[in-house]
Amino acid sequence: MNQILPGSTIGILGSGQLGRMLALEARRMGYFIHVFSPEKNSPAGQVADLEFIGAYDDVESAKKFAENVDVVTFEFENISVHITSAIEKIVLLHPSSHVLHTTQHRLREKTFLESNGFPVTPFKKISSSADLTNALIHLGSPAILKTAGFGYDGKGQAKVANLNEAEAAYKALGTSDAILEKYIDFDREISVVAARGEDGAFIAFEPVQNIHKDHILDTTIAPAPITQSLKEEAIRITQDVMVKLNCIGILCVEMFVTKSGTLMINELAPRPHNSGHWTIDACLTNQFEQQLRAICGLPLGSAEQFRPAAMLNLLGDIWANGEPDWNGALKDPNVKLHLYGKSEARKGRKMGHITIAGNTENEVSVSLRQIKQHFGI
Repeated sequence: MNQILPGSTIGILGSGQLGRMLALEARRMGYFIHVFSPEKNSPAGQVADLEFIGAYDDVESAKKFAENVDVVTFEFENISVHITSAIEKIVLLHPSSHVLHTTQHRLREKTFLESNGFPVTPFKKISSSADLTNALIHLGSPAILKTAGFGYDGKGQAKVANLNEAEAAYKALGTSDAILEKYIDFDREISVVAARGEDGAFIAFEPVQNIHKDHILDTTIAPAPITQSLKEEAIRITQDVMVKLNCIGILCVEMFVTKSGTLMINELAPRPHNSGHWTIDACLTNQFEQQLRAICGLPLGSAEQFRPAAMLNLLGDIWANGEPDWNGALKDPNVKLHLYGKSEARKGRKMGHITIAGNTENEVSVSLRQIKQHFGI
């Protein structure tokens, strides 16, 4: 088994807040960090030893980047597989290029899940208007039309109620490569963030509940208010997916809990996830340290949760009237503030998050409600 020990250099493809938090954790553990970024002064680049500037489809730049690090990982999926394939020939890459290729494309991801017997939302491949008509008849309406690749936070998707809406949404996507999914009237969405090492070791964090607003994650509740048997099943499904994918590193599996109490996989993310940020302040080992341990061949850490917690995303909207009142927010001693170093606040842009921990789930709920009122969320 490969072991990349402290003092080595971690390469991160991507330069956003996930890379930033990973870099900060790596520094604490004694690693050096090189970030591959398309722009200077990125959130991750601000805390890295080296910010290597290159486009996410620039293979030659990626090769040079790979020659000076000991292991490479990524912080988001919108990276050319040509880059990760080239890097893999030079240095260790976790998760692998195969994992990225599968999960960065919705059709490949859904096909992988379905062919391996995982519970997944019913779907149809869309390559033409005729496909769209037939798929809508088969799946029924409403349905969700999505681009097959490179979408996040609700971008590249639309809920459609009939064929006219579906055809208009398909035209608006600007691509023939799409997927139509059956609309699931679910009870709640949960996710499991877990780590797997080269030796097959597997550790999962508590399943959490995710609440979205305008297709962007608003709040994560940890632990999710679901039965123990459902938690165990969600963790088992996550482990089975990681094994089938041969995913080494971190994986988040987003699932719907249906009205009948069954689980259905919505999406996979082979990286630290927004719904795992609460682990920084409420777990013995957080998701970023766990990612480092997994990709470096170190023993995985305990995912024990100390106290109930919640995570609230801070979007650029709350900067509309100037700098938010941090002093007022931090009067609650159970509030932890995390800002991502982004210079421009825009509507819908993730600028940071707040973690709230408490002795009871009710205590967390009360503090969360007060914080939302404070920021006008």
